[in-house]
Amino acid sequence: MQGLLARFRNLKRDDSGAALVEFAFVAPVLILLIMGMMDIGHRIYATAILQGSVQKAARDASLDDGSANASAIDDRVKNLMLPILQPEPISNFDFKRQNYTNFSDVSKPEDFTDTNNDGECNNGEPYDDLNGNDSWDDDRGTTGQGNAKDAVLYTVEVSYPRMFPMAGLIGLPENESIQASTVLRNQPFGEQSPRGGVKNCT
Repeated sequence: MQGLLARFRNLKRDDSGAALVEFAFVAPVLILLIMGMMDIGHRIYATAILQGSVQKAARDASLDDGSANASAIDDRVKNLMLPILQPEPISNFDFKRQNYTNFSDVSKPEDFTDTNNDGECNNGEPYDDLNGNDSWDDDRGTTGQGNAKDAVLYTVEVSYPRMFPMAGLIGLPENESIQASTVLRNQPFGEQSPRGGVKNCT
């Protein structure tokens, strides 16, 4: 019995495995912290590459043959991004082009005369149909590259899986989404096309 008590005392004083137990508590938090930092760093890097490639693509698209080469220009953006993402269809690209008469028109609603002061275009109120679709819109832009001298808003959104699938453990979505956009004016390779015409809201 005395020998058994002596063994228990020795076991109580023995702390040779304490570091391993402490590491077992700290390791999951440390690993999640490192993965989170790498995930944020990867997002910042991918966004910087995307912004640079979008600006280069918009400059190429502003030339006379920009509309005809739109698909090839978009493909160059993909080719620059895919080495740091995962191949399609895992990574999804969404390209948008909206063209306007001037830089000051970008993302602005079509002008209308609010005769009844309700803040909406209705009851036959006149509006300037700048995009020519026969209805008042809260964005006066027209889809596409546009014509000579038009200001073009070029936007690319990319959705891709996170670097570490364990992000869901802390409530983060499985996919990361980044976006970049720029506005450039098409080169003056011709005369700017007129747009607009007064119509009435329904």
